[in-house]
Amino acid sequence: MGKNKVVEKKADISKGAETAKVSALAKKSGRKVEEGRVYVLASYNNTSVTITDNKGNVLTWATAGSLGFSGPKKATPFAASKIVAAVSEKTEKTGPRKVEVYVSGVGSGRDSAVRSLLNHGFELALIKDVTPIPHNGPKPPKVRRV
Repeated sequence: MGKNKVVEKKADISKGAETAKVSALAKKSGRKVEEGRVYVLASYNNTSVTITDNKGNVLTWATAGSLGFSGPKKATPFAASKIVAAVSEKTEKTGPRKVEVYVSGVGSGRDSAVRSLLNHGFELALIKDVTPIPHNGPKPPKVRRV
């Protein structure tokens, strides 16, 4: 009753173009980054750590959920230290080592993540809190008319 899927075969890719693509990928993943940024997002429910270069291109990331923590354990200081350990292991060879840290959120993993960054050999050039703060709050509800 339904339509049949038609698969079109593309022409063979030349060997030169294929090796060029592979070498470009190898260069990108193996490049050495000296300086970068670390974004720590610590909410009540989860903790996330992302490492980028100075342009904002993501080099690696990890969350408590991706490491196997579940439920309320994801927002603990212990989970935050394990996340930083996993991220630092991924960036051992390629860097960066000198980083600026941007911390966002009000979770309990904030301080633990920053301390773990220091313990894993990162040189912190800057620690900045970028948690959004409401200035005046939401608009109050209309006056009730009975």
